[in-house]
Formats: sequence, C-alpha cells, structure tokens
Amino acid sequence: MNQQQVIEYIKNNNIQKVKFAFADIDGILRGKVISQKKLLDGMQAGYGFCDVVFGWDSTDATYDNVQLTGWHSGYPDKLCFIDLSTFRTVSWQNDIPFFLADFSGPEGKELPACPRSLLKRIAKQSEDMGYHAEFAQEFEWFNFKEIPETLQAKGFANMQPLSQGMFGYSILRTSQNSEFYYDLFDLLTSFDIPIEGLHTETGPGVYEAAIMHDEVLKAADKAVLFKTAVKEIASKHGLTATFMAKWNADLPGCSGHIHQSLWSKDMARNLFFDAADPDKMSELHKQYLAGQLYCMPHLLPMYAPTINSYKRLVEGAWAPTTITWGIDNRTTALRVINTNEGYTRLETRIPGSDTNPYLAIAAALASGLYGIKNKLKLNIAATVGNGYQNKANGSLHANLFDAATAMQNSDIAKELFGEGFVQHFTQTRLWEHRQYAKSVSDWELKRYFEII
Repeated sequence: MNQQQVIEYIKNNNIQKVKFAFADIDGILRGKVISQKKLLDGMQAGYGFCDVVFGWDSTDATYDNVQLTGWHSGYPDKLCFIDLSTFRTVSWQNDIPFFLADFSGPEGKELPACPRSLLKRIAKQSEDMGYHAEFAQEFEWFNFKEIPETLQAKGFANMQPLSQGMFGYSILRTSQNSEFYYDLFDLLTSFDIPIEGLHTETGPGVYEAAIMHDEVLKAADKAVLFKTAVKEIASKHGLTATFMAKWNADLPGCSGHIHQSLWSKDMARNLFFDAADPDKMSELHKQYLAGQLYCMPHLLPMYAPTINSYKRLVEGAWAPTTITWGIDNRTTALRVINTNEGYTRLETRIPGSDTNPYLAIAAALASGLYGIKNKLKLNIAATVGNGYQNKANGSLHANLFDAATAMQNSDIAKELFGEGFVQHFTQTRLWEHRQYAKSVSDWELKRYFEII
C-alpha cells in the first residue's frame, strides 16, 4: 500500500490503533502500539524512539563499550520511520494493522546500527548494478509443551518437547499436533509470509519451514517476522518455540540457510544459469560465489552472531566448518543447486536459526556483489565428498570472540558496510563474549564443585 491507500484504509475501517516494530542488532523485534492520530502525524516526520534499543543486549543490559549511544549521550530519541509498503494485518490478534520500520531517514541518512537500513543500502547497490536479487531464508526450530512460567520454574531443564523421538518428515507427528501445525501454515500465509513447505526435522518437536522466495528486502522482512510470528502462534497453543542454534548438545542444531540468485530486472532471466557450462553456472554466478568464499572469514559474526551459534558449527552436525563449496553438497559452506534454470541458486549454509536475517542476508549479498565488482575468479575447486575433511582453504572461526575480533580488524568488512556499523556490531559481539566468559555454567559446577 502507498500512503494514500493506508490513510484511506485506516479511516474507512475506523482503525483506532496499529502496531509497528523494527529489528534491533540481535534481530529481536522492538516496537509499540500507537493511536490512529500518532500514525498519521508521523508518516512524514517519523516517530521518536529511545536509542537505547541499539545500546543494550537481548536482556536489556546496557553496553559499556559502544559509542553510538550510552550514558555518555543521554540515550536520546532517534527518528524511526514506518515503511508503509510492509502493511499487513495480524489475524491472530483481531487483524490489527502491522508495519515494519527502520531508521532510514530523509536524504539517505541512516543509523549505522539499524540492520534493515543496512540491508536497504546493499539492496540498492545490487539494483544499481542492474540486478534483481531474489532471496529466501529457511528455518528449523524446536517446539516445547512449555510456557515462560514453566521454563523459569524448571530453570530451562527437563523441558517437554512437542513430540518424542527422531522422526524427520513425519506425517504422523504433525497429524498428532495438527491444530498447531496447520495454524502455522495458514496464519503465517495470511500474515503475508507464504510458506513453501513445512515439515518435521530430525529431533523431538523440531519443525522446518521454507519461506517462498522474494525480492531481497521483502525476503528479509518475511524472515524477521517469521520468527516472532511462530513464537506468537506457538504461545496461542500453550507452546514455546526456540530458534537457538543448538539448544541441546546431543541433538541436531537448527539452521537458517539462505537461498539466493540474481535475475535480470524484468525477472526474465536467471543470471546464475548457463546451460553451456558443465556445472550450469554462469560466470556471474562463479564471481558471486567467489566473493562469498573470499569474504566469509571477514563476516562470520553476521552469519553466526551468538555464543551458541558456534556449538552448531561442528563436524558431522549438518552445519559447515570449512571454507568450501560444492554442487548439491550439504557438507560444504556454500551449496550450488542447479536442477533447472528457474531454480538455480546458491545456498549459504553457515547461518543458524538464531541469525538476524537482515544482517545474514546483507552479508551474503554484499560479499557476492564484491566478487562481481572485483571479477574474482573461482579458483577453489568444488568439494566432492566430505567437506569437513577439506581444509585446504581454511576453516571457519570456532568461537564468537575470534570471529568478532577478525571482523573488527577487517578492511573488507569496513569497505562493505562502513566503519560505523562494523565497530558498533563487533563491539556488541565482544560484549556478548564477555557476558559468557564471566558466567559459571552447570558444566563447571558438576565438574569442579566437589572434586577440586
């Protein structure tokens, strides 16, 4: 909807309140409900929002190591702008109108910490180069017969999964929970997050959903909204959904793979496809892939942003550990899928379901465009067989501290995303590591309490 259409819809339907939200640095939606008058008054001028939303972590603990905001600045308001084209209604909340927002102001001004603003800038670069970037993110997540109160009471231990056993692609398990299962499919689709496929994965209570592909910014919007929408729908059924990358050491992790391709602006041609090439890959596709391989160690925290992310990136766990690519190879970091022209694409397999979709997708697109701009050659051979064993081109960083430090010192990262974003983002990741480093875990208590 454009502005006039939104105004007419709001007034003609006597809408008295709307909801809007934006993603913080962790990809968590922050927002509020506002009145009709507030919405109409701020469409051009924006809405003041305390910038502490980019000055604290996922638990609302304020950073002590960032410059963008803090006690030193007094935590002032920054102007947030609703994107009217993101209009949809929340069918499980009485069809309240909903909008996404970001901190991209007039004349191209933006807040360096705003993830959606960052992706908008990268998407514009792709458009200016003559490409239509088509993306989709898929997610795996675990569902539990728990609510926030029981989780706290149990100390997040002995949680009851939605279903029992390791039963991937199960028709039986989804039928046993059909009310929740079909609610997910139907309500997400009504929320303009059309689902291509929904099924169980290997593990107790784990589901996987593939979202229909779309233009890159719209795809990221849908991915961000998907995670919160799933949590809200699960709550409606007395359940809790978690998108942790690895909630249990003995169970598979949860992926957030990114599928991508570049098309002509009229969507008539898939620019990644070349029928004459042995691998059906165009030179553009090879340059794009080479860019991702080259930039991968510089941008890893954008794909793996939490301490927990790296518990998933281990050998033999369906997640990559090496800087590799292959044709339809699920052991490599990058998987080329080229069954036919319409579906030829690149799958970036590093991200887990804990990613901030705006940042993970921005990293994938920016690094691919870097390869095209610099005409990088795909000098790394495709991995045939076990990608975990192919360490010739290096391995991914094994923890958040090493990954964030590498990105903070990377000229490549600063070239792609700017000094302001890189410094703020990496400082938040180093803060995350500090919080982890000073904690005392159950593992330590069990191992050392009595014996040492």
